[in-house]
Amino acid sequence: MSTVRTQAATLQFDLPDGTVAEVAVTTLLNGGYAGRSQEDVAAHVRELAELGVPAPSVTPSVYPVSPYLAQQTSAVPAQHGRTSGEAEWALVVTSDDVLLTVACDHTDRALEVHGVAWSKNAGPDVLGRKAWRLSEVADRIDSIELTAWADGVEIQRGTLAELLTPQYWVERLREMGQLEPGTVLLSGTIPMHHGVDQFASKWRVELRDPATGDVIDCEYEVTRLPEPIG
Repeated sequence: MSTVRTQAATLQFDLPDGTVAEVAVTTLLNGGYAGRSQEDVAAHVRELAELGVPAPSVTPSVYPVSPYLAQQTSAVPAQHGRTSGEAEWALVVTSDDVLLTVACDHTDRALEVHGVAWSKNAGPDVLGRKAWRLSEVADRIDSIELTAWADGVEIQRGTLAELLTPQYWVERLREMGQLEPGTVLLSGTIPMHHGVDQFASKWRVELRDPATGDVIDCEYEVTRLPEPIG
């Protein structure tokens, strides 16, 4: 895969040992349809097709996203009320390490029916301000919990055992020539609870390591842009 490499603002991550890692994002990729069970993924693709969302040509999918959309922010502006986030984890490649952090992929659902890649470039990928070194949690990765709340209501809960592993994506990045400092990859998401209202004004996503009790979170409000003039 070839991508246009442009530089975004530098992101900073607090690490458990008290140090701070910095990375200037040059490549941002969103994994999609990335459940550990590809049979479940196929069922999900069929469900989305009934809603008018185009099916991917291959799963898991990889969507290049504009690097400036990797953000550590507390506010996400939106043009209308049909945008929503998704609970995910993110790999962050630095000059000397691979980090794991929490992320929320904020997506334009109205645009999604016209193209998934388009919709992912219409909103930011919000990342946490803390991270773990992947090597330090790799032996218990499946037990790490991933949870999301929309307007204070839990809408997603699971563990990383439901998703393709970070190590899988490390190898994919290496195959694509993208395992380089400045690359950020989001994991894809876990299922939402049935009957939830995902079009919320406040989002919170967290990763929790049961072995240590350590939590990494991101939280933001969705703010409506003024109506266009003209």
